[in-house]
Amino acid sequence: MPIFLGMTTTARVAQFDSVGGPEVLHIVEVPLRDPAEGEVQVRIDAIGVNRMDTLYRAGHWPVQPTLPGSRLGFEAAGLVERVGAGVEHVKPGDTVAIVAGQDVSRYGVYADRVNLPAAVVMARPPEMDAVTSAALWVAYLTAYGALIEVGDMKAGDHVLITAASSAVGLAAIQIANHVGAVPIAVTRTSAKSEQLLKAGAAYVLTADSGDVIERAREISGQGVQIIFDAVGGPGVAEIAQAAETAGHVIVYGFLDPRPILFPMNWPLRMYGFNVEHVAADPAMMGRAVQFIGAAVASGALAPTIDRTFELADAAEAHRYVESNEQVGKVVITVQH
Repeated sequence: MPIFLGMTTTARVAQFDSVGGPEVLHIVEVPLRDPAEGEVQVRIDAIGVNRMDTLYRAGHWPVQPTLPGSRLGFEAAGLVERVGAGVEHVKPGDTVAIVAGQDVSRYGVYADRVNLPAAVVMARPPEMDAVTSAALWVAYLTAYGALIEVGDMKAGDHVLITAASSAVGLAAIQIANHVGAVPIAVTRTSAKSEQLLKAGAAYVLTADSGDVIERAREISGQGVQIIFDAVGGPGVAEIAQAAETAGHVIVYGFLDPRPILFPMNWPLRMYGFNVEHVAADPAMMGRAVQFIGAAVASGALAPTIDRTFELADAAEAHRYVESNEQVGKVVITVQH
């Protein structure tokens, strides 16, 4: 049900005044102005917690937060309450998703209500609940854009997926299966192997075993067609040895903050990728939304939600993400 003008004057917001551990996050109540021209005011119902959020809070992201009083978070789902002048694609009462692209220091979605640039707000099917939506879009847009648009993944391709138990890793496994490719999951230890096999991985390799390259080449025959890497750092030069000649190596994360070493098994197609490559390209975004929406409707794709936390426990949500214990997405829910 729409909320009418004049009913909302404040918002609860998670913010931080200095970079550091999860303990720097705190909840404050701030004034909430009417949405400006080109803005949408959204009641936030669920927030997707992404690794970028924890890195941003810690000061380890390439874009630094504006301090003090930085917000954070760029993925959420909610309900439109008000729209500013010039906004036509959504209206009060619409269920929506927020996907990527905003200045999170200013427009971070860790809040119960927030004004957002209209460009980052997209309509959400009313039959898709907020928690599912908050767990879906960033992970699946990232995996789709990297594997389909950049990697040109097709049936029969072998795809090596590092950090495979992450939300993006699981999305990549599902998308690979959906097109008939062969997903090879890489995880640090064997602790999550059974869960990854149940999630659809054709094979699970453990980094601690030391034989990932050899096993990947043995499975694929001549090297994998695509490597989808969340780790980065010097290990890129090593993991790239699993690729076939002229294979795609797509790095979308840097869990290892050290400089990336360029692989010497040339030629390769090397790419750096993140979700904003999709969000910033309207044509690609349209193809991605159509692909993901149809596959979700058919049951071929479905986000794995590991745990939910309340907004007041945002710091605990970050601690859990940084523990690397989760399999799938962590979501913050907002009570109104």
